[in-house]
Amino acid sequence: MSGPAVLLLGFAVTGTSAAGSVLLACLTIAAATGGLLLGTLLDRSRHPERLLAATLAGYALGIAALAAAVGRLPLPAVVPIALVTGLFGPAVAGGWTSQLPRIVTGPELPRASALDALTYDGGALAGPALAAVIAASLGTRIAVCTAAALVGITVPVALTVFGTPGIATRPASAPLPAPAAPPATAASGVQAAAERDTPLRQLAAGLAAIVGRRALLRATATSAVSYVGIGMLLVCCPLLGKARLGGEAHGALLIAADAAAGLAANALLARRSWRRPADIRVFATTLFVGVGVAAIAVTPGWLTMIPAVLIGAGGGPQLTALFEVRHREAPAGMRGQIFTTAASLKIAGFAVGAALGGLLAGWSVTGCLLIAAGIEVAAAAVYLVHGRR
Repeated sequence: MSGPAVLLLGFAVTGTSAAGSVLLACLTIAAATGGLLLGTLLDRSRHPERLLAATLAGYALGIAALAAAVGRLPLPAVVPIALVTGLFGPAVAGGWTSQLPRIVTGPELPRASALDALTYDGGALAGPALAAVIAASLGTRIAVCTAAALVGITVPVALTVFGTPGIATRPASAPLPAPAAPPATAASGVQAAAERDTPLRQLAAGLAAIVGRRALLRATATSAVSYVGIGMLLVCCPLLGKARLGGEAHGALLIAADAAAGLAANALLARRSWRRPADIRVFATTLFVGVGVAAIAVTPGWLTMIPAVLIGAGGGPQLTALFEVRHREAPAGMRGQIFTTAASLKIAGFAVGAALGGLLAGWSVTGCLLIAAGIEVAAAAVYLVHGRR
């Protein structure tokens, strides 16, 4: 909810997409930086739930500060608040997913990954819809405050997540299960590097693991480029809402329709086993998203909701496939670094897209979306390039 709410607030204050896209880009690019550090700290922590709870609290306070500052302070003064807030953003998503193997291991992990992705889709469905309803009825500032409150109330729950009665968990200090040995590559010293004490060396080891494992690098690079297009799409949603759905707040309904389709697709994935490996699903779903973005650029009126559903039907399974690849390829004791580093690179792509979308949407919403569709095709091409040794 926080991203769409901040985007709507910036649009409401200035009447253009520029302020909202700048703030969203600041939130996400800072999250990319914060994720690198969070992953290293998670793998070193004996109590990751405490670290994650603290970062959730920081994110909630930052979103509340943005609600108070936007429109009351000059934009250059609000940008640092957004940057600091974004540093805590990775705790909302990738930090938790990296801890999933503490509860579920072995052959059940792919299904658990699909169920985990359902929680992303559920949040992405309810959040934008709630942002739209509250922004239209009570105002965009109240919508941002509500997002901050929802994050804040999860803090005490986060502190108990690994101690829930009836759930068998691994000790925080126990190493997570290792995947199958990779082919001989530049990552051959990754696990040894991860066991060293300095956070800087652990961070370097996490980056080396992504670069050295071809499947992990391919999925990470493809998703990062794909999310440039997704960032452009999100910035265009308020403008699409105003032009085609009767109000800028209705643009959040496009995001909700996207998420609803992703939720349904991942629910199907969780109920059955797919013969195709996760790697090829990353490629296929990226192309599917590109088709949806191209369609949403030219579809009139409320029919715009149909391509939004197509985008979600590709984006939801893309996320599940990414989780499967990361769980499979992450070296022992480095899962937190792999998840948060890979997620940070994807978030960085989103931030670039949000900033680029803010510039291009003012020129032409249709043109911006067609360029975004082209970027999705480029992301699929990145997959093919990395598919060869």
